[in-house]
Amino acid sequence: MKPLLIALTAIVTREALRFAQQRERFIAALVRPLVWLLVFAAGFRAALGLSIIAPYQTYITYETYIVPGLCGMILLFNGMQSSLSLVYDREMGSMRLLLTSPLPRWWLLLCKILAGTVISILQCYVFLAIAAALGIAMPPAGYILVLPALLVAGLMLGALGVALSSFIRQLENFAGVMNFVIFPMFFLSTALYPLWRMAESSELLRDICAANPFTHAVELIRFALYGQFNGMALVWTLLAACVFLGLAIRGYDPGRGLVRRKG
Repeated sequence: MKPLLIALTAIVTREALRFAQQRERFIAALVRPLVWLLVFAAGFRAALGLSIIAPYQTYITYETYIVPGLCGMILLFNGMQSSLSLVYDREMGSMRLLLTSPLPRWWLLLCKILAGTVISILQCYVFLAIAAALGIAMPPAGYILVLPALLVAGLMLGALGVALSSFIRQLENFAGVMNFVIFPMFFLSTALYPLWRMAESSELLRDICAANPFTHAVELIRFALYGQFNGMALVWTLLAACVFLGLAIRGYDPGRGLVRRKG
C-alpha cells in the first residue's frame, strides 16, 4: 500500500509543479469559458429564449444554465491537455520509464488521471468564483455538493484522454484528434442547451446528445450544483469512465498497445 501512495503523491506533485510553471495554461482554461459566459451567452439567450429549465422547476437565466456546462468544458479541455503531456512524456522517454516500474500499470495510469482531475477541479472552482463575482451564482450548498460530481466527471474525461493518447504515435497528430473529439462532444451535449430544445430541431441530434457521455457528466454537475442527485447520470458517467480506463490500460499494455505497435 505504501508504494502505491508514494507513486500517487509523486505523480500528483509532478503534475501540480508542471501546472504551476504553465501560467498561460491556467489563464487559457479560464478565458475560454468566461468568453462563452459573457459574450456568446447573450446571443444564445436571444436565439433560444430560455427562461425556465424543466429539471429544476424554477426560473433561471441562460447564463446560470450554462455554468455547469462550462465547468464540463474545463474538465474536457484539461483532460485532453493532460493527455497531451502523456504523449510528450512518452516521446521523451519518461513515461516509458514510469510504466516499467514494478507498480501495477492500471494504478500508474489512474494516478495520472487523478492528478489531472485535481488540477481541473481547482480551475472549475476558480471559474465558479469569478462567475459568482459577476452575479451568476449558484445555491450555496451546490458549491460543496458539486465536488464529487466534478471528481467523477473529471476522471471519466481524463480516462478518455489517456485512452486516446495510447493510440497516438506522434505528438503532432494528437492536436487533430483532440479537436475531432472535443468539439463534437461539447456541442452535441446539454452544455449549451437542454435536450428538449434540441429535439425541436432534430430527433436524431437529440438522440446523439442523449448518448453522449459528456452530456451525462454535465447533467451530473448541473444537478449537483442545484443540490439535487441525478442517479442515471452518475451511472452512465461511471460506466463510461470504466470503459475509457479499460481502453487506456489496454492501449498501454506492451503486449497489445503502443509498445508492440512501435516494436
